[in-house]
Amino acid sequence: MAKAFGIVNTSGNHIWVEGMQDYRPIGAFSFLGRYRVIDFPISNMSNSGIERIQVFAGNNPRSLIEHLGIGRHYDINSKTGKLQVLFAEGHTRNDIYNTDIAAFWENLDSIQKMKEEYVVIAPSYMIYTMDFDALLKHHVESGSDVTLLYHSVKDANINYLNCNFLTLNRQNGVLSVATNRGSEAEREIFMDTYVMKKQLFVELIHKARELSSMYTLAQVINIECEELDVRGYQHKGYFAAITNFKSYYDANLSLIKYEDTKDLFNEEWPIYTRTNDSCPTQYYESADVKQSVVSNGCIIEGTIENSIIGRGCVIKKGVVIKNSLILPESYIEEGIHVENYVVGKHSKLLHCKELVADAETPGYVRRGDTL
Repeated sequence: MAKAFGIVNTSGNHIWVEGMQDYRPIGAFSFLGRYRVIDFPISNMSNSGIERIQVFAGNNPRSLIEHLGIGRHYDINSKTGKLQVLFAEGHTRNDIYNTDIAAFWENLDSIQKMKEEYVVIAPSYMIYTMDFDALLKHHVESGSDVTLLYHSVKDANINYLNCNFLTLNRQNGVLSVATNRGSEAEREIFMDTYVMKKQLFVELIHKARELSSMYTLAQVINIECEELDVRGYQHKGYFAAITNFKSYYDANLSLIKYEDTKDLFNEEWPIYTRTNDSCPTQYYESADVKQSVVSNGCIIEGTIENSIIGRGCVIKKGVVIKNSLILPESYIEEGIHVENYVVGKHSKLLHCKELVADAETPGYVRRGDTL
């Protein structure tokens, strides 16, 4: 089968998660207590036999780089493969110029040095599993110039805002790529995942730079739809896009449901992450945990219901946590009630007695805050 290298794109200016993205890129967000969001695209590539992967880092990359390391925990063969982190050093305060094309342009030499004929590009803000080898095989057999991965949804009027969607003909040819503004419920949401020859990718980068410094890869693909053979490929299975704070909250809590979890996680398709050597979670006699995901290294004395608890959290006696996401190494003192909240990493809830928000507008305790 044809060989490809991978690009995980964390650059771009069309997605912003209020509050949390001030500290780290979406790819470095804690997910389901144990993972980071970027673990999913890199694991998909590793499991698909793609061993040479470039990660384009955007703003505040420290936590992302610490998590990635040299990539050994992603089962990448260090003799034949490599995980390379590249930076967009030309980042400006004017966000219209901070596009994926700008990041690719600054690192064009590194892209051109890759020896593989094809490239698979995936985003760092979407969560799904996909056999990219099967996608690449379909792309080659179809004879198309570009293949775009999409997922059919029926709630695009509420969710997936600012994501792109595809307009397709009956043969799955892509007629256009446009931004979802919530005007219709049924859409083919573009998963920001591309397959094409490396040479064409380089040509499109040059084309975008010639047309406009504001253009993204999706926008130049949209312009080229009439000239190139661009086709869609439908993804099936679990799919989530973290486009704002609420979608991050929902994506985490949705995986408490066994059916969704089974759809995303498979023993034959592992999701790799950096391991944490800590002791198992300790549950005291006063603990009462129902329908929740609790990571290792925690001390649980209180009540937890329909929630996700990250690594190394301390939940004291008399605490009640419902429908909430407690990020790693947080501390919650006795008698505090937390409901419909995301509690940031290293936070301490000591003096407040109640933190309750509406389920449609979950609350947020900032990283490292003491309340």
